[in-house]
Amino acid sequence: MNPPKTDARRHHDPEARGFASDNYAGVHPEVLAALALANGGHQVAYGEDDYTENLQRIVRSHFGATAEAFPVFNGTGANVVALQAVTDRWGAVICAESAHINVDEGGAPERMGGLKLLTVPTPDGKLTPDLIDRQAYGWDDEHRAMPQVVSITQSTELGTLYTPDEIRAICDHAHAHGMKVHLDGSRIANAAASLDVPMRTFTNAVGVDILSLGGTKNGALFGEAVVVIDQDAVSHMKHLRKLSMQLASKMRFVSVQLEALLAKDLWLRNARHSNAMAQRLAEGVRAVHGVEILHPVQANAVFARLPHDVSERLQKRFRFYFWDEAAGDVRWMCAFDTTEDDVDAFVAALKEEMAR
Repeated sequence: MNPPKTDARRHHDPEARGFASDNYAGVHPEVLAALALANGGHQVAYGEDDYTENLQRIVRSHFGATAEAFPVFNGTGANVVALQAVTDRWGAVICAESAHINVDEGGAPERMGGLKLLTVPTPDGKLTPDLIDRQAYGWDDEHRAMPQVVSITQSTELGTLYTPDEIRAICDHAHAHGMKVHLDGSRIANAAASLDVPMRTFTNAVGVDILSLGGTKNGALFGEAVVVIDQDAVSHMKHLRKLSMQLASKMRFVSVQLEALLAKDLWLRNARHSNAMAQRLAEGVRAVHGVEILHPVQANAVFARLPHDVSERLQKRFRFYFWDEAAGDVRWMCAFDTTEDDVDAFVAALKEEMAR
């Protein structure tokens, strides 16, 4: 049968890539193929389809026998639903000041989730038990939102990583205070690839109660999932997902993407590649006089400081964002489709602009 005709037109250069965000990347061909495979015919809506059922088996293989996945549309939705599931109406969440839930979700956890965020400044984006204790108090004080959850990000917003032992220490400390632990895993694959361990090693194996599982930044078209590890820690997940406008009617098209990534090793291949491109970029940048790399390059992000005017000129050639414009700090992200030629061309352009 001939493919259906369409009036759609291509409006961009498919060979153009930048370093602004791994969200800029397209969809991995294997994920697109999986979407086509799931298309056609009728499947029960709202998660009672065969693809969502099979996703549960795959998620349990990664996160333990008690794990249950609740597919959602996006990362902010995953975080808001997950945090609501482990807090009461009077509850608060302790997180790093740089956490995505605090600075990049438009206030959604507080406005939509009704949560209070208790933030802690960190030098590297990582919490520790001592840092948590700056906000872990006042449980019986009715004048203060009650700390009920510690939320960490792996890999962090600054591109750094927690070791499994560091997460275990956080979980033990939080649980000793009666708090739960949420892990924002929008780039969890990059963390596992860099640490060279299974995802379970720093999630269910060390005490994480609930996590947001990312797909979009690692080759999916759209879709993430809330993964409940400790079933006793959560309350009414199905109802919270619907109430938060995160229940997909045609859920098979979210689930099949996560299946394509997680069933074998596509998630790991994509993450290893984007991490490797970040390392190549960091190596090239280190050779450029006047450019400072700000944080260890442990995943697929490079944070650097350079003259403001150089960044502005370079942005006209490659898309990327300022992280702290006043300080001249920028963030360069690599994706699953970043090529060695992309990196080398960017480094060459950086050298040219620095020399002007």
